[in-house]
Amino acid sequence: MSLLNLAWHSLWARRGTALLSLLTIALSVALLLGVENLRTQAKSSFASTISGTDLIVGARSGPTQLLLYSVFRIGNATNNISWDSYQQITQQPTVKWAIPISLGDSHRGYRVMGTTNSFFEHYQYANKQPLRFAQGRALENTYDVVLGAEVARKLQYHLGDKIVVAHGLAAVSFVNHEHYPFVVSGILQPTGTPVDRSVITSLAGIEAIHLPPQQQAYSEQQLTPSSITAMMLGTQSKLQIFSLQRQINEYKGEALLAILPGVALQELWGILSIAESALLAVSICVVITGLMSMLSTLMVSLKERRREMAILRSVGAKPRHIFGLLLLEALLLSVLGALLGLLSMYLILAAAKPLLLSQFGFYLVLTWPSLQQLYLLLAVVIVGFIAGVLPAWRAYRYSLSDGMSIRI
Repeated sequence: MSLLNLAWHSLWARRGTALLSLLTIALSVALLLGVENLRTQAKSSFASTISGTDLIVGARSGPTQLLLYSVFRIGNATNNISWDSYQQITQQPTVKWAIPISLGDSHRGYRVMGTTNSFFEHYQYANKQPLRFAQGRALENTYDVVLGAEVARKLQYHLGDKIVVAHGLAAVSFVNHEHYPFVVSGILQPTGTPVDRSVITSLAGIEAIHLPPQQQAYSEQQLTPSSITAMMLGTQSKLQIFSLQRQINEYKGEALLAILPGVALQELWGILSIAESALLAVSICVVITGLMSMLSTLMVSLKERRREMAILRSVGAKPRHIFGLLLLEALLLSVLGALLGLLSMYLILAAAKPLLLSQFGFYLVLTWPSLQQLYLLLAVVIVGFIAGVLPAWRAYRYSLSDGMSIRI
């Protein structure tokens, strides 16, 4: 019988304790790989939230704050941009297109964004993917509204439904613009970005709902906003980005800030990387705990197995064979635990996928293990193998000292 076959039968004979060690390692590996998978996909999703936009412009504050409220709909602007400034900047010859953004209202906890149809024409995400309509069309009338995929799904809205916008950002508001309901004209396809959680109206519609309800007709001037929250810009040439950014940052009309989305995303991810590293460290500690559990199981069983080792010696096994047997047992437990942990990770992520999409708008893609994940699996196996050296050495010493007899 080969040493590997003997190690397998030895583990099978002690399958109760071996199974507990195996499950401990598997669960810890599943946690480690799950955290790594979510981390890498969250980072990828984070970076792909906006693509093809050269500059984001808002009131002067911090780059991270501007990025959060303009792209991720988190937080509020310190100030608005006047409409005159918006027009002057967008009329610059270096500006190819512009997307105005007006924030401040909400609908049942979802942010309302006032904009123009240039948003549907020029906003891109992931690898320059354009927005696509699952149903309906873009904004044509003052009270048209386009819903993100999550808003339509969770609130069960369909084309032609009427919705009432509320002042402020709370899920429940006592100041509703119920005299001016919007009509759902379109529903966007899922993007896995904050667009899925947005209620998109026209700038004219935002202005109209804030006018006196007694007034039936509005002039074009009344429906022209006096200010907006931010704007996204595309330039005629990539070579013009930095010169336009400097021009906006030095704008004399008011204090403005122009940021490069990619640079701001990297800064924001750098802030979040502390929590990311802490979570990864906790996962590694859990894996070490699982391997220590295996080590403890092997060490505790040594005294009970001294008679077994003596019998092996009697049939010709040498001390080095006993040493190899314990090492192979540790290796088998590590390999099987790593593989079972990998399978468990996929099962857990598959079960969590609908919840992550519905609750957080995070679209999880189940892919083959990455090179980084394979390295982690290999590291677990190697550390488990090394952990088996101590009980193997003890067994080797017992084998030498006991010889053909066993001390009871």
